[in-house]
Amino acid sequence: MFSTGQLIFAGFFVVAFVTIITISYRKDIALHRKYYKGSVFVLVGFIVFILLLFLIKNLLKH
Repeated sequence: MFSTGQLIFAGFFVVAFVTIITISYRKDIALHRKYYKGSVFVLVGFIVFILLLFLIKNLLKH
Protein backbone atom coordinates (compact mmCIF):
# COMPACT_ATOMS: atom_id res chain seq x y z
CA MET A 1 0.00 0.00 0.00
CA PHE A 2 2.78 2.43 0.93
CA SER A 3 6.27 2.41 -0.50
CA THR A 4 9.33 2.01 1.70
CA GLY A 5 10.26 5.65 1.21
CA GLN A 6 6.82 6.81 2.32
CA LEU A 7 6.98 4.68 5.46
CA ILE A 8 10.46 6.00 6.31
CA PHE A 9 9.27 9.58 5.79
CA ALA A 10 6.20 8.95 7.98
CA GLY A 11 8.40 7.53 10.73
CA PHE A 12 10.77 10.50 10.68
CA PHE A 13 7.86 12.92 10.55
CA VAL A 14 6.17 11.37 13.60
CA VAL A 15 9.40 11.37 15.61
CA ALA A 16 10.20 14.99 14.65
CA PHE A 17 6.63 16.15 15.31
CA VAL A 18 6.46 14.56 18.76
CA THR A 19 9.90 15.93 19.64
CA ILE A 20 9.01 19.49 18.61
CA ILE A 21 5.65 19.37 20.41
CA THR A 22 7.32 18.08 23.58
CA ILE A 23 10.00 20.77 23.51
CA SER A 24 7.42 23.50 22.88
CA TYR A 25 5.21 22.28 25.71
CA ARG A 26 8.13 22.18 28.16
CA LYS A 27 9.09 25.75 27.24
CA ASP A 28 5.54 27.00 27.86
CA ILE A 29 4.68 24.92 30.93
CA ALA A 30 4.91 27.90 33.30
CA LEU A 31 2.44 29.87 31.19
CA HIS A 32 0.11 26.88 30.96
CA ARG A 33 0.02 26.54 34.75
CA LYS A 34 -0.69 30.25 35.13
CA TYR A 35 -3.38 30.80 32.49
CA TYR A 36 -5.04 27.38 32.16
CA LYS A 37 -5.46 26.54 35.83
CA GLY A 38 -9.07 25.26 35.67
CA SER A 39 -8.90 23.58 32.28
CA VAL A 40 -8.74 20.10 33.84
CA PHE A 41 -12.30 20.56 35.12
CA VAL A 42 -13.48 21.50 31.63
CA LEU A 43 -11.85 18.36 30.22
CA VAL A 44 -13.44 16.19 32.92
CA GLY A 45 -16.79 17.85 32.19
CA PHE A 46 -16.56 17.03 28.47
CA ILE A 47 -15.59 13.43 29.19
CA VAL A 48 -18.49 13.02 31.64
CA PHE A 49 -20.87 14.57 29.12
CA ILE A 50 -19.78 12.19 26.36
CA LEU A 51 -20.03 9.20 28.70
CA LEU A 52 -23.54 10.29 29.68
CA LEU A 53 -24.52 10.50 26.01
CA PHE A 54 -23.28 6.96 25.41
CA LEU A 55 -25.04 5.74 28.53
CA ILE A 56 -28.34 7.32 27.49
CA LYS A 57 -27.95 5.96 23.99
CA ASN A 58 -27.39 2.43 25.25
CA LEU A 59 -30.25 2.64 27.76
CA LEU A 60 -32.72 3.86 25.13
CA LYS A 61 -31.50 1.30 22.62
CA HIS A 62 -32.66 -1.72 24.70
